[in-house]
Amino acid sequence: MDQEISLKGVVKAVCISPEKGTEKRPVACGHFIPDYGIEKDAHAGKWHRQVSLLSYDKVAAFNERGANVADGDFGENLLVEGMDFKRLPVGTILRAGTVVLKMTQIGKECHSHCAIHKRVGDCIMPREGVFAKVLAEGEIRPGDEMTAQLPSPDRPFTAAVVTLSDKGARNERVDESGPMAVKMLEEAGYEVVETMILPDEPAPLKAQLIRLADGRQVDLVLTSGGTGFSLRDQTPEATMAVADRNAPGIAEYIRYRSMEITDRAMLSRGVSVIRGKTLIVNLPGSPGAVRESLEFILDGLDHGLKILRGSASECGRS
Repeated sequence: MDQEISLKGVVKAVCISPEKGTEKRPVACGHFIPDYGIEKDAHAGKWHRQVSLLSYDKVAAFNERGANVADGDFGENLLVEGMDFKRLPVGTILRAGTVVLKMTQIGKECHSHCAIHKRVGDCIMPREGVFAKVLAEGEIRPGDEMTAQLPSPDRPFTAAVVTLSDKGARNERVDESGPMAVKMLEEAGYEVVETMILPDEPAPLKAQLIRLADGRQVDLVLTSGGTGFSLRDQTPEATMAVADRNAPGIAEYIRYRSMEITDRAMLSRGVSVIRGKTLIVNLPGSPGAVRESLEFILDGLDHGLKILRGSASECGRS
């Protein structure tokens, strides 16, 4: 049986750094500012990784291997004893005093090995660290209690929209399909947490799909573009490469309904798959096709996303 998830812990250190790329150092008190981060910390700003947190217990176990890591060396803002943050889902609410944080991402990609990795051959922050946004202002000091509240199963679905366009990525063309998808998702009650434009290349798309599914744990990722016959159209292949399971009915239904509008719909190679608890759906690249595709599938996605989230069960028609 899995060990029960702890929803209480004690803050062991509050750390900040004046410049990015440098190790953080402990301070006696951190002032947390809503939708910004910790005052005087270089990583604060209007983005989803305003505050970084790490389990004190994980660091202690790491030090038992002879690492000799000090508080803040991993770049964490908050070091908390008694909580295994990686086991908490994105969307978890963390409270300490009057400060309220909302977890937004688990782990991060390590682009270059840090000093700790070079010294001992490993670094736990990319796989054990989590990130959060500040929802309510206050101060946190070492010794303060932190509590966690798991997200409600009835919370709005989260989504990300990824546009594949060489010209769009080079700012040579204004993307209209991505904003169309965002507008329709928000009107349907989704919380769109990220949008981006990528070139028509498989590697960047695979990396972002993995991050959005595993790290940000979004419920739905929509891609737009790269589904045709051109040699540069590699979106379906990149999507299938990161899939855990196939969910072909969604893409098949989009093609079926689109054939009522144009017989060229049979040339679309878009796929629909599942990675973890995230549904990924490829849409065509034009704003009109995006609008039509979402009109076909949005109502039907609700039950499937609830099943993935665990808030609904499979049921068959009698």
